[in-house]
Amino acid sequence: MHWLKWMPLWCCRDSTGKAVGKSADTPESVASGEPTRIDDKTKVIDTGGTTAISFVTLSINQKVQEKLSRLGICNERDLVLHLPIRYEDETHLFPINHAPQGRTVQVEGVIVHNEVMLKPRRQLVCKITDDSGTLCMRFLNFYGSQIKTYAVGKRVRLLGEIRHGFFGAEMIHPKCRIVQKGEPLAVAMTPVYSITAGLPQKILSKLIQQVLNGPLNASLLAETLPDKIVRKYQLPGFEQSICILHHPPPDTPVDLLELRTHSAWQRIKIDELLAQQLSMRMHYRQRRSRKAPKLPQKQTLCQTFQAQLAFSLTAAQRRVVAEISRDLASPHPMQRLLQGDVGSGKTIVAAMAALQAIDNGYQAAIMAPTEILAEQHFQKLSTWFEPLGIQVAWLSGGQRKKAKQMVLATIESGEAMLVVGTHALFQEQVSFYQLGLTIVDEQHRFGVHQRLALRTKGAQSQPDSMPHQLMMSATPIPRTLSMSYFADLDVSIIDELPPGRSPVVTKLVADSRRNEVVARIQHACHQGKQVYWVCPLIEESETLQLQTAMETHENLSRIFPDLKIGLVHGRLPAQEKTDMMLRFKQAEIQLLVATTVIEVGVDVPNASLMVIENAERMGLSQLHQLRGRVGRGADASVCILMYQQPLSEIARKRLKIIFENNDGFEIARQDLHLRGPGEFLGARQSGIPMLRFADLEKDGALLTTAQSVADEMLNDYPQWAQRHVQRWLGDKMEYLRV
Repeated sequence: MHWLKWMPLWCCRDSTGKAVGKSADTPESVASGEPTRIDDKTKVIDTGGTTAISFVTLSINQKVQEKLSRLGICNERDLVLHLPIRYEDETHLFPINHAPQGRTVQVEGVIVHNEVMLKPRRQLVCKITDDSGTLCMRFLNFYGSQIKTYAVGKRVRLLGEIRHGFFGAEMIHPKCRIVQKGEPLAVAMTPVYSITAGLPQKILSKLIQQVLNGPLNASLLAETLPDKIVRKYQLPGFEQSICILHHPPPDTPVDLLELRTHSAWQRIKIDELLAQQLSMRMHYRQRRSRKAPKLPQKQTLCQTFQAQLAFSLTAAQRRVVAEISRDLASPHPMQRLLQGDVGSGKTIVAAMAALQAIDNGYQAAIMAPTEILAEQHFQKLSTWFEPLGIQVAWLSGGQRKKAKQMVLATIESGEAMLVVGTHALFQEQVSFYQLGLTIVDEQHRFGVHQRLALRTKGAQSQPDSMPHQLMMSATPIPRTLSMSYFADLDVSIIDELPPGRSPVVTKLVADSRRNEVVARIQHACHQGKQVYWVCPLIEESETLQLQTAMETHENLSRIFPDLKIGLVHGRLPAQEKTDMMLRFKQAEIQLLVATTVIEVGVDVPNASLMVIENAERMGLSQLHQLRGRVGRGADASVCILMYQQPLSEIARKRLKIIFENNDGFEIARQDLHLRGPGEFLGARQSGIPMLRFADLEKDGALLTTAQSVADEMLNDYPQWAQRHVQRWLGDKMEYLRV
């Protein structure tokens, strides 16, 4: 791993978490990976499951280190990049009567009155005066010592927002300190950092200042972009930008800093985006250097399979199948993300990819996040593959020991060429005969180590090779996210739905109109249609008083004694869930009450009506996925979103978006705008290093620039590229996307 030669001492670890390296200026010792003596000042701290080399130059006690680690600060480099979230302007002083309102200002005066008032509540009230007027300072929460500190006659300097209250102009809980007359003002704006409990601004600011002025500042602030790149894109220097952001000069426009449009912020954002782009491209190149089995398209199974289908593939499906087929024929591992809206036909594409692997004598595995989805895949693929003479195995955590052992034997012997299952697929006892392709459905629901565990199963029979991997998602990814967080993947998009499908009509109905919804259900069922009724919780919750699935099932059974009503939720035994879904699919059940376990993978063409309770509590992606369970046949379908009032502003926006849009990509774009990329991607489990400073929606132009710079640096300045990534990602570079 040649990039380790630029890794600073304070973030270098070997594969066991043991510290290696001699000093920050001896990179060769780090590159070799040989254990060497560490400076006595270096401390090792626990950062939540990983051991990281900590501060080299700062003497920080264990408690403070633990507080810093909560902020993601584990070394001097992290302190330098812990940039302010806002600024306080203590460089200007306003006369009390001329200070602008509606913004934070600084005033100075003498306390002329000090009183603890008991009504309407206990509070400390002080009156401050200067040559222009009088201001009231109020503390609703205060210590007894503050009464003496802010005694009459003391000169104070206040920082806060002036408002008009009962006592006239006032500041509530301002930043206040005792000063002497004529005491000089600050020469730079005061940075305000994100902090955590037990770590005050004063301590954090002092630590950052010590690092910026300390012995490591030359290496910490060194430029990581070649002069040619800096000049070509007219970028300010890194050191200059960091210093401006930590200590802006008095004449720096505060609005540019807080809106993050100042040139110093632009440099930081480009650097962060560039590190992400470089990292993704490095991962991509590294994977392309590895070996994978060549699985050329032989047409035999695929042609037979398509001939037995009752429908033809759409143009988008044929295009995507061709893209995947080319990758499988390559001697390098495929890493492709297949996107498609709900009902676009991703399963057919996955099936054809699996057939191409099987046609070459290799096994394929399909992993899904829930048993219901995995079971649906198993049933559908068995129907398609068994007429072709291909045995399909089913593996789940809920299987009995004897049945599981029989399945494991067929997988290990190669008798089962396609294996479908849940997380059970990557358990230790699973051994494949010859795994050539892994397919991960709803990939964002799996953690990084889970996806890696399945992929490493291919190395059991082929130590020098790794299987191809296809990841599928029915949650469309907006273009800016795809450019940023999936730059290391090849992406295929199914951008059309099969013909003959009617768009689902969405209706918003208040909970007070429940009787109308009940009448609509009765009408649909008497016409021979089937209905879903979705509830978000299984049992009663005191904090979220939502209608539960069990209670709804009981109520609807009383209301509709003539209808066959089923119930399915996540706590049902696997076999009961399977049986219930099979009965619903065979139209033995007319009304199915369910939790969100039916969100993905359920395909019942006769179901044309869905009711979603407490829709205001659900996210856009989940609502769109649930709505996609109806409208899968030729008949017009309706999705009723029932909500409880009053609605929060964010809930109102979500319901408006889902009501106005059927296009999953547009819904995803607006969802990204509402939630931000971290929550949208489920980044906590995905292992994706999220952006701290750049905003993909606002900084799209900077992302385009970062892409161009990344290509230039990898081609012309590879060593600079390694240093740049190391600064921004540090030991996160140990993780390669899987």
